[in-house]
Amino acid sequence: MSQEQFLSQEEIQKITAQYDKESNTRFFEGIPLIISRWMCIALTIFVLLINTVWFLSPQVHRTIFVGLMVFFCIMFYPASKKGRNMRNFIPWYDVALAFVGFFAFFYYAYNFKTVVGQMGLYTTQNFVVAIIGIVILFECCRRVVGIPLMVVVGAFLSYAYFGKFIPGNFGHAGYGLQRIFNFLFYTTEGVIGTPTAVCSTFLFIFLLFAAFLEKTGIGQYFIDLANAVAGRAVGGPAKVAVIASALEGTISGSSVANTVGSGSFTIPMMKKLGYKPHFAAAVEACASTGGQIVPPIMGAAAFIMAEITGIAYTRIILAALIPAMLYFTGVFFAVHFEAKKLGLRGMPSEEIPRLFRLIREKGHLLLAVFSIVFFLSIGFSITRSALYAILTAIAFSMIRKDTRMSVTSFFDALEKGARNCIGVGIACAMAGMIVGVVTMTGLGLTFAGELQRIASGIDSEMLRMLAALALCMVASIVLGMGVPTTANYVIMATVTAPIVIQLGLPMLVAHMFVFYFGIVADITPPVALASYAGAAIARSNPMMTCVTATRIGIAAFIVPFIFAFNPEILFLNPLVPASSPDYYHVFAPVLTMLQVSGSAVIGMAGVAAAMTGFMSVRLRWWERILILIGGFCLIIPGSLSDATGLVLIGGVYILQRRRIPEGEKRSKVKVT
Repeated sequence: MSQEQFLSQEEIQKITAQYDKESNTRFFEGIPLIISRWMCIALTIFVLLINTVWFLSPQVHRTIFVGLMVFFCIMFYPASKKGRNMRNFIPWYDVALAFVGFFAFFYYAYNFKTVVGQMGLYTTQNFVVAIIGIVILFECCRRVVGIPLMVVVGAFLSYAYFGKFIPGNFGHAGYGLQRIFNFLFYTTEGVIGTPTAVCSTFLFIFLLFAAFLEKTGIGQYFIDLANAVAGRAVGGPAKVAVIASALEGTISGSSVANTVGSGSFTIPMMKKLGYKPHFAAAVEACASTGGQIVPPIMGAAAFIMAEITGIAYTRIILAALIPAMLYFTGVFFAVHFEAKKLGLRGMPSEEIPRLFRLIREKGHLLLAVFSIVFFLSIGFSITRSALYAILTAIAFSMIRKDTRMSVTSFFDALEKGARNCIGVGIACAMAGMIVGVVTMTGLGLTFAGELQRIASGIDSEMLRMLAALALCMVASIVLGMGVPTTANYVIMATVTAPIVIQLGLPMLVAHMFVFYFGIVADITPPVALASYAGAAIARSNPMMTCVTATRIGIAAFIVPFIFAFNPEILFLNPLVPASSPDYYHVFAPVLTMLQVSGSAVIGMAGVAAAMTGFMSVRLRWWERILILIGGFCLIIPGSLSDATGLVLIGGVYILQRRRIPEGEKRSKVKVT
């Protein structure tokens, strides 16, 4: 490949900063760079200490953590893009704002006993401090997370204040500003609620674990491994992108960062092979976004889900296994059929690494990834498991010289762990306010009641559930647009998951359902940040890339409905009542899971072929309709629907095979 097809490091950083707000930091060099580096290392060490040996009360622990996130955010993230281009410069007003923001939260930590002793009778001074803290938190959100989350949180705060003016069931008595700000700032139902509790403990340590893994070179290893597995296949680079991005995405937890990181390599490779720019960008965006649903880490969502639901982490990642497989099956088939339609071949053998050599030389890095599952499976807490996994990653990196972590890399990982947590910490604190408003106003119960009332007008129980789930799907996608993964799931778990549970779905099914649709917001127009980042790399039309990504990732819109009606895919036994204490301990029959999963895989292939317009040869319009119907029939549970789907897809496939000789001549495209 010619050198100009690759993006320079400067171009990669520019694209990342444009679509990933967490990368839009100030530029330091020389002594200021050294100071900022050791500030981050000190932050990491401090958070490790308060989670291992220096235990504080929950309110003090969380408040100091948020205060530090606010301080570091304002010091490291400029108020505008202009500030990023000014080297070694922090304006005096940002320094002042950083200290004021920190001391607003430190005030609560320092006066914790006094504030608690007031029994909710907060003083005017308390109210002023709460306003200052929350307003500065909003400014931090604008800088490091983005305006979409600000708008969502602002809408919820407005609902709490103006509720008395809203007619109908969604109206409420309304709350004064003093009640709202004090409740959200000083109680564990707001800024320092469950999202911050999760972020300040095991989520921070997990991000540190991911930073250490990155320093072992596991990202490049994932790309090499994907090349060895799929490089020779039809349309090899696209399939490499799917596999590599799935592996990287489960660790990174950021759709945009993953798209830019692996896409800077895979997108030019796909374009060279003959894929259209918008298709290459869409494939990378879909794969990078889908990486967050891949066990065992799921971009940290599995840890948060375990904390919120009380379901064991190992049970959650087991439940996520088959849905993730189905999603990537759909993406893989879409890539495969597109490659066949264009007549694209695999990569040259000399560019493909040897699989067994890779496993022999660097396979120990994968053991570090799965070590966290091992520690959790033997009964350790999430925090201890993440800590031991960090030590394991360091130890495994020492096995070979080319993966060995140096002293510099060790401190780089400590620094990166802190930097990676700033945006997540701010997002979690903001999401906590959404949780607080929902708790204060009872919005969740109201929403669920209205949804049930609307659905009650439908006679069929299945159609009633389908309509309700579709409305929850739309709500999850809208609320998830432009919001980081972690905050995204917290919002979904707070607002929409209880609604789905009220409809009768088990807790695990409900949380997985809303999590999936919150994630696909990154590839769904109009605010599809992962698709936009991919389009910037491919230099393609952003909206066309978004539409193509939605088409390729159609499986993400189907899979949640599959496991909503087929809990067997989550290894849940439908014969055991959801209220039973053994519900998450009794697995579905193996034959049932195989039947449901197998029919769903064939159905995904049919849907992908219909979306692409190609199977063995180009599909005629009526064949596309038949195969699409057949695909959906196989996805819908039931022997009759499965049989119908097999007949339709099988019939079209036979017709396709008969046309192969003629079709091959027409479909081959000369690739330059």
